[in-house]
Amino acid sequence: MMMPRLGQNRGMTNVHSDARPSAPAAPPSLRPHTPLPDYYATDAERDKFIARMFNDTASDYDRIERVLAWGSGRWYRREALRRAGLASGMQVLDVGIGTGLVAREALALVGAGGSLVGVDPSPGMMGEVQLPGVELLTGRAEALPRPDASCDFLSMGYALRHINDVAPAFAEFHRVLRPGGRLLVLEITRPASRAGLLALKAYMRAFVPLVARIVGRRKDTAELWRYYWDTIEACIAPETVMAALRAAGFQDVQRHVELGIFSEYTAIKAGHA
Repeated sequence: MMMPRLGQNRGMTNVHSDARPSAPAAPPSLRPHTPLPDYYATDAERDKFIARMFNDTASDYDRIERVLAWGSGRWYRREALRRAGLASGMQVLDVGIGTGLVAREALALVGAGGSLVGVDPSPGMMGEVQLPGVELLTGRAEALPRPDASCDFLSMGYALRHINDVAPAFAEFHRVLRPGGRLLVLEITRPASRAGLLALKAYMRAFVPLVARIVGRRKDTAELWRYYWDTIEACIAPETVMAALRAAGFQDVQRHVELGIFSEYTAIKAGHA
């Protein structure tokens, strides 16, 4: 298999201005969570903060994730992809590919007859991807550098909280999927019970940053995981996510929940492959 294509940065391909056709009228804006003034004051500052945080802490990300998931992360991602209908031979677009944690499991399921393209705005995160045969593109969920109807399956793993606008992102997901194509959005959501919420908050705000300081190599890695919790706590409700998927044109929108916090949003683009 071929190694990832290389652009200006390792593992990346430059995005061309003509990579996507002109879009229809923009859908209404829907932020993934309320503003977090502890980290930024304006939208421009938010964009810079997120870019800096993910680029600078990318080398620590997989190491911290393995510790926090107690070794179960790979198994869970693969099972979630199976539940969403990912099968051998499919062409996959992984939005917010990050360091490739979801993409690695997707490649194992699609096999040699399938393919995967990863999109992410962070050069630092994509620089950590080590997956032969994967094409990496710099881009955002709200403006995907892919043609219409170009993939069978679209995944997004724990990146919904970090995009700028959910509504145009979901419209883009619908655009690039082929008729009959399947969508999977993985996210961590607030527990329904107060006890569960307090327990997860203590874990994410106290234990996780402590682990990050011990295991991580960078001082700002702990900040990333504190920010993770704050975005989870402030995130839009699952019902709002599902309504936005329907508004984007998706059908059979469903939510499967594991352990009360791991949400799997699935949907299908109408039509036949």
